[in-house]
Amino acid sequence: MRRRGACGTISGVTPNTVGLVGLAVMGRNLARNIARQGFAVTVYNRTQARTDAFLAGEAAGSTIRGAHTLPALVEALARPRRVILMVQAGGGVDAVLDQLLPLLAPGDVVMDGGNSHFHDTNRRGARVEAAGLHFLGTGVSGGEAGALLGPSIMPGGPAAAYQAMRPVLERIAAQADDGPCTAYCGTSSAGHYVKMAHNGIEYGDMQLIAEAYAVLQAAGLTPPELADVFSAWNEGELASFLIEITADIFRVRDDGGGGAYLVDRILDAAGQKGTGRWMSQDALELGVPIPTIDAAVWSRNISARKRERVAAAGTRPAPSLERTPDLAAHVQQALYAAKICSYAQGMALLRTASEAYAYGIDLAEMARIWKAGCIIRARLLGRIQGAFQDDPDLPNLMRDPSFAARLAEAEPAWRSVVGAAKRAGIPCPAMSASLDYYDAYHAARLPANLIQAQRDYFGAHTYQRTDRSGVFHTRWEAGASAGRAVSIPVDNG
Repeated sequence: MRRRGACGTISGVTPNTVGLVGLAVMGRNLARNIARQGFAVTVYNRTQARTDAFLAGEAAGSTIRGAHTLPALVEALARPRRVILMVQAGGGVDAVLDQLLPLLAPGDVVMDGGNSHFHDTNRRGARVEAAGLHFLGTGVSGGEAGALLGPSIMPGGPAAAYQAMRPVLERIAAQADDGPCTAYCGTSSAGHYVKMAHNGIEYGDMQLIAEAYAVLQAAGLTPPELADVFSAWNEGELASFLIEITADIFRVRDDGGGGAYLVDRILDAAGQKGTGRWMSQDALELGVPIPTIDAAVWSRNISARKRERVAAAGTRPAPSLERTPDLAAHVQQALYAAKICSYAQGMALLRTASEAYAYGIDLAEMARIWKAGCIIRARLLGRIQGAFQDDPDLPNLMRDPSFAARLAEAEPAWRSVVGAAKRAGIPCPAMSASLDYYDAYHAARLPANLIQAQRDYFGAHTYQRTDRSGVFHTRWEAGASAGRAVSIPVDNG
């Protein structure tokens, strides 16, 4: 006799292919996506009522089945079991693992599809592997619609775990012109690291778009005019999901009436969930400059200080800018150049992190899997993919001949827009940071020689010279009084 388990789970029938834990909106939509692609899926949520509501609502009429307990979920799965966790990052993931791991057997795979910090993924991976299981830390980008219709999926961990999940991931991922938007990112926490970098680039992209908007708005462009400008941009090299939705945003009127546009009535204080900050923190640890992303992070922080800003704004006139015939075209050039620099920073960090953490990340593949499904999907990513395919050892995206030429072409308009914004008092920290990054990277000599001299003066930190090899220290006080100092070689042995 067949025994009916919790919430319709039946022993004796064909076991399900995938188990999914966590039925917030991302989990629900991903479960529907998996089922729509022909895979049998059983779902579980800590709150039983949410499981039942999902089965009676969004999942009604589908092949999705439910479990009211984790043991029932595990019982429903074929060996080796594949369990996807779609729970909120942090302690909730550890709590589920505490309950789940004793129920699993060697060879089973657990995939964390949340926005977990990569250090947590390393810790959890070691714990799961010690139990003879596999752990796959996986970034999933695309929001609610992406989870349902096809996201960009960034898995990292043991190769065997990826191979076990690969048939599912490739079917449920967004499909680009050259394949599914998922690929093995690398060992250990590579998947969540790549997702963190994706989100940091997303921060930079959104801030750059917001600054372009600020400049055009200060010149008097209305929301309908802005919608037309962004729509036109979306037909060219700036074509992207974020540009497209920005044009849509400018067309929406406030339902409160009065003819106002909704964007003008939204509080100018941006939130964040921390992934951009994580990227800035690790970039500092690895010594990789990512000034555009850093500027985007602190811009959100200062936007939250609304009362202080309003009080300070009363001390000077509101900024304004002359509306010239070529302003929108110049802003377009500046935005595209700044975006290239932002992506260059993100890819440079991924390269360094891959070496430091032994991930084995393929930069061309990362650009490829971001071409559809995710928030930063853009026409530009095809060019980035091509640049790293042409030269896998490319040290920086700005060194690619086609990007170098494009940046040089945009440079006059870029400098014009940043300069005009500075003169008018319009903050453009990310666009300006991109330009500073471009200038610093292309500077044969920077004033760091003076910084090295200062460090040696007050702390005997030593320095190197341009005219002879070795490490040196100078007694600067004596040199200043005598008018000349001697560089004393330092024995590092």
